[in-house]
Amino acid sequence: MSAINPPARGLRIALLALATAAFVPDTATMAAAGELPAISSRQRGEKKSFTDGEIVDGFLKTAFGAEYHLAGRVDRIRKFDGPVRVFAESDRADRKAQLAKVVADIGKRVQHLDIAMIDTNEAANVRVKLVRDRDLFRTISSFYGVEKAREIRTSLDPQCLSGFRKNDNFEIEHSDVILTVDNGDFTFLDCAYEELLQSLGPINDTTSVPWTMFNDNVSMGFFDVYDQYILNLLYDPRIKAGMTVAEVKVVLPAVLTDVRAWVKQVNELKE
Repeated sequence: MSAINPPARGLRIALLALATAAFVPDTATMAAAGELPAISSRQRGEKKSFTDGEIVDGFLKTAFGAEYHLAGRVDRIRKFDGPVRVFAESDRADRKAQLAKVVADIGKRVQHLDIAMIDTNEAANVRVKLVRDRDLFRTISSFYGVEKAREIRTSLDPQCLSGFRKNDNFEIEHSDVILTVDNGDFTFLDCAYEELLQSLGPINDTTSVPWTMFNDNVSMGFFDVYDQYILNLLYDPRIKAGMTVAEVKVVLPAVLTDVRAWVKQVNELKE
């Protein structure tokens, strides 16, 4: 997938995702989601009650398809089938600390996902490269080549990016995430959540679902309830890599019942 970790034979480069986030002035003393006014105001106004149809619609639209893909089919479920270990490459200790909190928050809120930070690149299957904004295009070029990087810049104009490599069973083998570190805390957290979550499988952005961060017109900065539904559906053991839409629809009603109970519990929802 990149010059550092080239794809093995038989593995296809899968997909890229963009997080488009509005610029918010840096507030260096506010490190974690919830401490920033731009995030806390969104949390206060967050919609937390959804019908089954609204949840299923968003899941199917983000778990299938791809905003931008390089190769391979996009009509199957794609997910990790095992522990996810995240390595951050950066000399910015503050951003690495923020990233670690994001990873821990995701692990807390997705019931069947084993995800954690790790100190060594060799044992990681998600690599997060933290770069200056001025180095973003050069970094994308080092991963995907100059020609593809130009296509990505022209079609997506990203502030941050993620992509994954899957095997023939549609199991994600490795993900790469590129985040910029110098566009402010809100932008960093917004990108970190979206790109890390999309690197786990729901790679397709959609403008038709107004409650998901996988919508280029929506900026969150935190792991919202609606997207917790999407990730918990995806990582339920009954939803398997390689499933078609028709196969997923057969098991979704039972899975959704259990996911609702979990999301209600972990977020202390009243409904």
